[in-house]
Amino acid sequence: MKNKLVLLLLFLLSISSNAQQTLTLEDCYTLVKKNYPTAKQIELLQQKSDFEINALNKSKLPKIDINAQGTYQNQVIEFPTPGLEPLNKDQYKATLDVNQLIYNGGLIDANARLKETQTKTQQQQVDINLYQLKSKINQLYFSILLLQEQKNILIIKQEQLISKIKEVKVGIQFGAILPTSEKVLEAENLKIKQQLSAIQFDKKRLFENLSSLTYSTISETMTLVKPVIILNASETKLRPELKLFELQNEQIEISKSVLSKNNLPKINAFGTAGYGNPGLNPVDNSFQPILMVGVKANWNVFDWNKSKTEKQALMVSTDIVATEKETFLLNNTIQLQEMDNEIKKSAEIITTDVEIINLRENVLQSINAQLKNGVITASEYLVEFTNLYEAKTNLKIHETQLELARANYQVIKGN
Repeated sequence: MKNKLVLLLLFLLSISSNAQQTLTLEDCYTLVKKNYPTAKQIELLQQKSDFEINALNKSKLPKIDINAQGTYQNQVIEFPTPGLEPLNKDQYKATLDVNQLIYNGGLIDANARLKETQTKTQQQQVDINLYQLKSKINQLYFSILLLQEQKNILIIKQEQLISKIKEVKVGIQFGAILPTSEKVLEAENLKIKQQLSAIQFDKKRLFENLSSLTYSTISETMTLVKPVIILNASETKLRPELKLFELQNEQIEISKSVLSKNNLPKINAFGTAGYGNPGLNPVDNSFQPILMVGVKANWNVFDWNKSKTEKQALMVSTDIVATEKETFLLNNTIQLQEMDNEIKKSAEIITTDVEIINLRENVLQSINAQLKNGVITASEYLVEFTNLYEAKTNLKIHETQLELARANYQVIKGN
């Protein structure tokens, strides 16, 4: 029973280990959005906005000032009435002043909404920058996938070549095949080893680039999962750029509201309490308490059409956003058309690749027997052998190009 538990544990660990050695395209997208340095700005922008809005809202609280003043003047008012002493030339005053906003037309709340929209706009721009990295990820990801496919083809080619070398050795022993045939095939085997070595170095470089882009450690032993990409024209998500245009228009509308509220009347209550010489009675040359409360209103009824001009500027900004959106949609349509053409072209080429491989395999089967019987040389056999695996490699290249085009199509479309 104990042995069974140990075996089960080892089996589960094996499964866990294998699961950790695979990586999907979506995993890479997630890693970039999570780890890329720019991604940190989304949270930082939110923190900055929270502080700024908090500061704006504090304008609703009473403003409290402590003032102290001591002065000396060379002349003071003299009263002609007998018995009234002239004011002191040295005067002193200390007060506590309180100002409380009562009404400003909702200007503070409007500015807070404007700040929130500005923050969302900045965060959306960060999201766009991160989204644009998907194309780079696609290029790296499918380049590694292609190297994996090429490596697999080369290994199969090498295995078949080694098997053929063994057959040739037997043929040489019986005098049916020339001794040079083995050397020709061995040279081709060394060439395959070179290609496998080159693939290993290229794969290492691409994995390093992918690790740098995703700000994570991705081992070159990791197996990348070939994504299944199904294009569906009925499913379309918003590109982050389109969301940015919406936020920019919203920001302009709120800015118009702020301008309108700037011209509304503002009402404040105020109060002053303190001690001074003289106090509020200027003819009393002694320290007296000071107390004053009141309400103050301010209304800028004429601003030389400043608000009107600023609103006109905002309307021009709306037109600018509209042209930017139109330009983006035009370029996006062109990119989709180009990528759709690339998908159709690759699909057609793949159909031809399959036909070529079938023909090459038939040819190779035919000359395989000829080599055994010494009718053709190893060099002639090697030409057709190489042609077959070149056709298989081309098929994998075109299949990878097709999947890359589909992935890029999805990115361009916003899915």
